Amino acid sequence: MYYHASKTAGLVCLEPRVSNHGIPLVYLSSKRENVLVYLSNAVEKFCRETGFSHSGRWSKWGPYGFAETGILRLEEYYPHALEDTYRGVSAYIYSADPPRGLEKLEGIADAYVSKEPVPVMGCEYIADACDAILCAEKEGKIVIRRYEEMTPAQLAWIRDTAIQEYGDPQTGPDYRHFLRGRFPFVEQEAGQEKRSREIKK
Repeated sequence: MYYHASKTAGLVCLEPRVSNHGIPLVYLSSKRENVLVYLSNAVEKFCRETGFSHSGRWSKWGPYGFAETGILRLEEYYPHALEDTYRGVSAYIYSADPPRGLEKLEGIADAYVSKEPVPVMGCEYIADACDAILCAEKEGKIVIRRYEEMTPAQLAWIRDTAIQEYGDPQTGPDYRHFLRGRFPFVEQEAGQEKRSREIKK
C-alpha cells in the first residue's frame, strides 16, 4: 500500500501535478508516517494567515531528512515551527495501490512517483496534523529535532541558508515573504551581502 497527503476532500483518483521536478507526477510513500509532513505547507499557511496575496504555485518548505535507520527526521528551523506549521490543520491521507508505472524517487527514502493517475483505495481524515505527527513520534515512527536542540553549527547553517535563499533572485515572492516573517534578520543581512559584493566589483 502507498500513501499520499492532501488537503482536498473526496478524491477518488490522484492526478499528476507539477511540483519541484517540473513535470506532472503523483507523489507517494510506502510509509504512512512519511506523508504526515506534507499535511501542511509552512509557506502557504504563513502567507494566508498574514494576508499575503499570491496567485502562483506555492513554494514548498521541507525541513526534514532521514536518520541512518531510515526514519524520517523533522527539524524545527525556527522556534515553535512544528506548532506554527501543523497545529489546527486538518487534511487527508489517501491510500492507493498503483497498478503500474510506479518509479522510485531518488534521494527520498520510501518515496515513489507515478506519471499516470492513481485510483484511491482508502481515505483517512486527520483532524489535527500536529497531533498526528506527535503521535508518530511517540510511536517511534518519526524523529523530531526541536529548535532548542540544535547545535551552534546547525543554527549557523540555518541562518546562512535563510539569508542565501532570501537574496536569491530566483526566490518567489511567497517564499521571500515567509523568510522575512520567520527569519526577520534576512532582509538586512541579504542587503549587506549584496552591497559587499558590489563594492568588491
